[in-house]
Amino acid sequence: MKFTNGYWLTKEGFTINHPYVIRDTSETKDILTLYAPCKVIKDRGDTLNTSSLTIQLSSPLEDVIRVRAWHHKGAKNKTPNFELIDNSIPLNFTTENGAEETIFHSGNMKVRVERDPFTIQFYYGDKKLTQLDTKGIAWVQGPEKESYIRSQLNLNVGEYIYGLGERFTPFVRNGQAVDIWNEDGGTSSEQAYKNIPFYLSNRGYGVLVNHPENVSFEVGAEAVSKTQFSVEGEMLEYYIVSGTNSKGILRNYTQLAGKPALPPAWSFGLWLSTSFTTDYNEETVNHFIDGMAERDIPLRVFHFDCFWMKEFQWSNFKWDEDAFPDPESMLQRLKAKGLKICVWINPYIAEKSPLFDEAAEMGYLIKKNNGDVWQWDLWQAGMGIVDFTNPAACKWYQSKLKELLDMGVDCFKTDFGERIPIDVSYFDGSDPDRMHNYYAYKYNEVVFELLKKEKGEQEAVVFARSATVGSQKFPVHWGGDCDTTYESMAESLRGGLSLSLSGFGYWSHDIGGFENTASPDLFKRWTAFGLLSSHSRLHGSSSYRVPWLYDEEAVAVTKHFAKLKNKLMPYIYRTSVDNHLTGVPVMRPMLLEFSQDPNTHVLDRQYMFGDSLLVAPIFNEEGVGTYYLPDGNWTHLLTGNVVKGGSWQSKKYNYLDMPIFVKENTILALGEKNDRPDYEFAENVTFTIYELKDDLLAETSVTNLDGKQIGNVTAIKKGKHIAIETNMKELNYSIALKGYDTISSISSGELETDSGEVKIKLHGSHELNIVL
Repeated sequence: MKFTNGYWLTKEGFTINHPYVIRDTSETKDILTLYAPCKVIKDRGDTLNTSSLTIQLSSPLEDVIRVRAWHHKGAKNKTPNFELIDNSIPLNFTTENGAEETIFHSGNMKVRVERDPFTIQFYYGDKKLTQLDTKGIAWVQGPEKESYIRSQLNLNVGEYIYGLGERFTPFVRNGQAVDIWNEDGGTSSEQAYKNIPFYLSNRGYGVLVNHPENVSFEVGAEAVSKTQFSVEGEMLEYYIVSGTNSKGILRNYTQLAGKPALPPAWSFGLWLSTSFTTDYNEETVNHFIDGMAERDIPLRVFHFDCFWMKEFQWSNFKWDEDAFPDPESMLQRLKAKGLKICVWINPYIAEKSPLFDEAAEMGYLIKKNNGDVWQWDLWQAGMGIVDFTNPAACKWYQSKLKELLDMGVDCFKTDFGERIPIDVSYFDGSDPDRMHNYYAYKYNEVVFELLKKEKGEQEAVVFARSATVGSQKFPVHWGGDCDTTYESMAESLRGGLSLSLSGFGYWSHDIGGFENTASPDLFKRWTAFGLLSSHSRLHGSSSYRVPWLYDEEAVAVTKHFAKLKNKLMPYIYRTSVDNHLTGVPVMRPMLLEFSQDPNTHVLDRQYMFGDSLLVAPIFNEEGVGTYYLPDGNWTHLLTGNVVKGGSWQSKKYNYLDMPIFVKENTILALGEKNDRPDYEFAENVTFTIYELKDDLLAETSVTNLDGKQIGNVTAIKKGKHIAIETNMKELNYSIALKGYDTISSISSGELETDSGEVKIKLHGSHELNIVL
């Protein structure tokens, strides 16, 4: 929220009160408390009739500093709250300049507090990250005597801000005003389904504002040299998170807010949907599934969208018997074809649904303040909303979903959860403003926990649209309702990259766009992009998304990239295990891998798919790919051509090709199978070694379907010698040296030479010494 009128004036009706000095401090082993009057104190009389702010500094984890500031602390504590780790790290205090400065550390972070003038500086090692100056914390009183707490952190020259959830506006947030308030606004507006009050700076830190309610951010938008954020009320709490680099920041942030679960390997395969408003029954479903098989397009998941239930009755969790007279048998027939089954759900109960009366009678729906059930007609006539603050309502909702799981359903598309009213009362007394965003967490938690219980932790996965802080624990998430244009394809990618910098590891989007019907050209380009995303789904609104309805080349493109993704699964799943352990996302903006290259800091039309593959989707009818390659030698994955980096590239690509480059000094694991994503990744795997750098170790590993590492390979080049080590001697595998066509000697193994690639079939060897 903006409180000023330009640089000099305050908005009419508002009063901004900020500290000038720190008048007093107190210390415990893990908290530094500052007492800061909002007035210059010249004599004892100045201590009267003035406001004062209390500021506490502490550390819940190493390299994380919590800032808590309040004006009046007597307000009732409101719920819900984000589920954050708090280990209370002891602080080691020192004082300087005659006690005018207090310094403490948490891990590699250092905080310097200056009393007069009021200043708090945050460092990582000796590098200053940002600071609060005399206006950095303020209590603001509005024209109706309402209160706000506002904070401002310095924006340095050349500093860029990212994140704040899945946002489709420009990737760099500088100059934007953002309200953290979940809305069902599509992908073409400033509204967002997944608002996360966490941002990341290219200067080496992130900030989480620990408030589930609406948080207003002005990123260089009100005070152009500040990132400003504010909440209504008397208290503000936020965390400054640092790390060795941008990846380290995300590691520490997800340590604080929760690591993503590891999705099952089958979920990385191609999903096909009935689409939204299309007509369908079992015959239609089988026609599409069999059509994919006949065209040799590997399909892993079939999704039934909304109309699997009878119209006007969403959600009743009962199959529409007119279209599906024997759903249980149908599901078994589909599963016999090797498919997993997903069905669409939402947390709303239409008045016509038989479940409405049941839920209303039991008190399972959100109520108006007068005790009536809250209802409206937007989306479903007379619908109510399940109150997930009521434990009995959660169990009731889960019991309806369990019937579907028992029938053969494997997972759920947890749609909606954004349009949550605030003129309501909750079972547990939760504050409606704080529940508006947090509802997405509770909704998906209820569904995800059921799947873990019934299917096992390794099998739980949802396809979610709404989210808040912590929702990354319940993957996967998709980008919502996009249009069928290149502009919408690009804005979808911006949203996914923004979400990845907000702590989310997995992201998908509707291939070809949701609204309307894509041209064959756009569909083919979007398909290539979609099948090089962490999760891949063909889904639309009013038309089917099977590729042969576009043209025969679309069939070839879908088959080509679906099989490529399946071959890449040893690499993709190892990357996913890494995300589960560290919080570093699978799809990641270029700046995460190349933070030292300032050219990467604004790139939003390309990304790293894991740590070794660069992907640049094509966003035009001309088929021209324009992309930036950082320094080094980059090998095109499909052609083997090597391109020297450090510059922009532009080239025309056919539909079966796109810019996919392997970073130098990479060992890339490619699987044996291309017909499915879930197989024994280590069996007959090929490790391909790309462009080794002298004296720089290259390494990779391979996991099983449970995410456990079962083998690794390392390679290092010293002049004309390459030493390869592996602990996979009990398995069948091979190693390929990309770009080498001559080897004078080798210690063990059989050689196959093929135009620039040497393949080595191993026989249980642990070490190989190769002379080029």
